[in-house]
This record gives sequence, structure tokens and C-alpha cells, in this order.
Amino acid sequence: MRYMFMPHRRMLAAIAAMTLAMSGCTSVSEYIHNGFKVGPNYAPPPGPVAGHWIESNKHPLLDQSDDLSRWWCVFRDPTLNQLIAHSYRQNLTVRAAGDRIKQAQAQLGVARGGLFPQTQDVTGGYTRSQASTAPVGGVGFPLVSSSWDVSANLAWQLDIWGQFRRAIEAAGANLDYQVASYDQVVITLLAAVAADYVEIRTDQRRIVVLKENVKLEEQILRVVRNRYDNGRASELDLDQAATTLESVVAQIPPIRQDMEQTNARLCVLLGIPPDDLIRCLGEAPIPTAPPEVAIGIPCQLLTRRPDIRQAERLAAQQSAEIGVAVADAYPMVSISGNFGWESDRLGTLFTPQGFQGNIGPSFQWNILNYGRILNNDRAQQAAFNALVATYQNTVLQAQADVESGLAAFLESQEQTKELQLSVADAQKAVKVAMNQYEAGRTDMTTVATVALTLVQQELLLTQAQGAIALGLIQTYLGLGGGWELRCQPQDNSPLGPIVAPPKPAAASPENDLVPKEMVPAPPATDDSANAK
Repeated sequence: MRYMFMPHRRMLAAIAAMTLAMSGCTSVSEYIHNGFKVGPNYAPPPGPVAGHWIESNKHPLLDQSDDLSRWWCVFRDPTLNQLIAHSYRQNLTVRAAGDRIKQAQAQLGVARGGLFPQTQDVTGGYTRSQASTAPVGGVGFPLVSSSWDVSANLAWQLDIWGQFRRAIEAAGANLDYQVASYDQVVITLLAAVAADYVEIRTDQRRIVVLKENVKLEEQILRVVRNRYDNGRASELDLDQAATTLESVVAQIPPIRQDMEQTNARLCVLLGIPPDDLIRCLGEAPIPTAPPEVAIGIPCQLLTRRPDIRQAERLAAQQSAEIGVAVADAYPMVSISGNFGWESDRLGTLFTPQGFQGNIGPSFQWNILNYGRILNNDRAQQAAFNALVATYQNTVLQAQADVESGLAAFLESQEQTKELQLSVADAQKAVKVAMNQYEAGRTDMTTVATVALTLVQQELLLTQAQGAIALGLIQTYLGLGGGWELRCQPQDNSPLGPIVAPPKPAAASPENDLVPKEMVPAPPATDDSANAK
């Protein structure tokens, strides 16, 4: 019976060869080479990568790669580590990305179902009917009948041209894309949390610097007021000293405002309602970055950066869509049939006398389609070419991101060294100016100028120290570090009292943050040709 449902293989091969020759879209040899599928077989497009980093010409960089899976640990800051752990567990964007992976997994299962009979249904019913009982020729006879029936229907479009298999390829590429999207969300989240933390610590240090200078300006004001009371200073000197003090005090509120805005962003990243995280974090120095970083070579970005893998998987999905579009130009061969039983009594329904059925092949070929199929093929090919260009541009942008992060990291170190010398000189200048002012050998304008210069240089030094850490974070983000966190076992021990996580949903496998079955994205290569 099973043989009756399948046409002879040689017959199918002959029909396929004849149809391919008539259509001219895909040659017979290409059809066989592609695994009996029309349309192109996908190959990852080449990525334009440099041989070395620009900064390697200016600074000694290590060619080997660090373990980037937990790059934030290089700062040796337990509070930062705790914030990272909280954000990964609680961030709602990460949770949404995990659910999109589950959705893609289900869509892949739907696509796989297309290989099997597309229509399978069983119907049944009971009908009781009665004809008119009006007299005919003076005599009336009621006509009553009953009918029981059960039937099964089957329709199976055969995947001769690989249309359904190409759809499975597209769904598989979409699943890989969603996994890469999840990874991109993770690395962006981790970098954003670390950057906001560094900004908070930098703002805290800026406020400390300003408060220390406020004390210095108050001391200068006391000296000027004492001299004014003794008739040795003018009212202009007193007003100038007061103005300098007030200008320093006025710089504190904008920094506090920046801290509050950063605090609000950090709450969102942690997946919690607005809270005073700055109070919970306390005060601590700006995270100290190591003096050098091992970044490897540019071509390693092709397999490490999630956004590059995203772009490559989109191109793979679109390549499969070309095959789906090409298959529309060929005849669709189907097998359909139905069988069932019908009787006027339930007891005699399933008997040989009540059986009826039919089965047979059919085909449908869309001809005279006025160029719709051909132009759809062209549209899909153009979309693929656009995605290839997007992929290559993403590779270029990834290298630019790393170069920018490296430049910020390395140049901020040089700036910090010079500003440390500048601050030391400014501190000396303030002392000399005050001694000369008290001795009557200089005016208040000179004292105010050198005092404000000290404030400016100390603030610039603080910002440069924070920029070192931010530059390293940007470098690690450019390298695509941190997504490996989903591949590592998670510590479910309590994280501490920094934040209170929201109440989780009811415990079930469906509510896991990361799906149990992760499909790794295939590595991209730089020596393969584009899809034809």
C-alpha cells in the first residue's frame, strides 16, 4: 500500500530533468549538485578585513587574544561584577531576546512539517432526512432516511524542487540569527552597565575634586576677607574671591544631575523600577584598567562579533528564499486521495460494502504569470546582494569600533600622564600665588586665575582617568566579548543587597531566560564565494 503513494523514482527523475530543460532556470547538473534543489547553495560571503590594527603602528599590542568571556573582571571591582550578574539575570531586553529564540525554534519546526503531507484530516457526520408527506394520488407515504459517514483526506505536495527544504534552510538561518541577536543584546548590555558604573564613579570623583577646591577657595576667601578687614585688600579683591568660590560650587549640581540620569539608565539595565542605586553603591575609586590589552588580529572578529554573525545569517536566510522563489517556476506535483465509509446504519458503517475512496497524482504549473515569478526571483536576488553588502559593511564597522576603542584607551593613558604633571604644577602655582598675595607682591586676579586653573586641570585629570576605563570597555565591546556568558553555568547563589530583583514568573521550563537548546551560529569564513 505504501508503494501506491509514491511515484516511481526513475519517473520523477525523468520528469524533473525534462522540466529543468524546459524552464532553463537551473541546469540539471546544478540541480543534482545542490542536492536536488533549485536555486543557489549558500556560501558565506568574504569579509573585508585588515591585516593588523592601526594602533599597532604606534603602540605595542599583543597579537594573542585574552579570554573575553568575562572581560569586566580585569577591573577587579566586586561591585561591578555584582552589577553585571544582576543585569544578565534580570534585564528584560535579554529576556525578550531569549523568547525570540524560542519563537524561531518553533518556526523551524513548522517549516520541517512542510516535508510531510500538508493536508491530513478526518471528517464524519450523521444525517437524518425526511421527504414531504403530502398525499400523492390520495395516499401519503413518509420518506425517512439516515446516513452515517466517516472519511479521511490526504494531500501531499512533493518537494521535488527543494522548495520546502529551502524553507527549512531559511528557518534554520533565522534561528541562528536570533541566537546571534541574543548574543548582541548581551554584549551591549554588559558594556552599557560597565560604562554607566564607570561614569558614576567618575562623577563621584569629580564632586570630591570640586568639594576639595571649594575648601581651598573658602580658605582663600578667608585670607582676602582678613586682609580686607585690616585695610590691606580692596573690595574688588573680596568680590573676586567670592565669585571664584561660587563658580566652583556651581559646577557641582550639573554633575549630580548627570549622576541621577546615569542612575536611571542603570535601573533600566538592571530590570528594576527607579531606585537610588548611588546610595546602595556607596563611594569607590574609578575602576583601574590594566595598562595593555591583548586584542588578537582583525580577522577573528568574523566569528566573534555577534552583529557580524547576525548579518551573515540574514544573508544565508535570503539565499534560501531565492530557492523558494525559483521553485515557483516549476510544476508542483501532488498526491491526493480520500477514503471513507458510508451507510444508512451505524452498525454496518465499517463494512467492505460501505467503503469508498480514490487516490492519484496531480500537477499544477503556473504559466502565463506575466513575469511575476521571474521578477520575484530577481527581487530576492537583489535583496540577497544588499544583505551581502550590509554584511561586509558590518565587518568594516566592527574594525572601526575596535580602532576607536583602542585609540580612546591608549591616548587617554597618555593624557592622564600629562595631566598628572599639570595638576602637580597647578597646585604649586596656587601656593606660590597665595604666598605672593599675602606678601603684597601680586594681585587677586592672579590668585583667582591659578585657582581656577587647578580646578580645571583636576577635573580634566578625573575625566581622563575615567576615559581610560571607558576606552577599554569600548574596545571589549568592539571585540564582541561577553556573549560567552550564556554558554557558561550560572551561579544561582544570592547576589547581595545591591538591588532587589522583580518577582519571577511561575517556575517552568518555558520561563527559563536562555533556552535549553541553543543552536550555535556557524562560523563565517573569508574565502568562500557568494551565492550565485
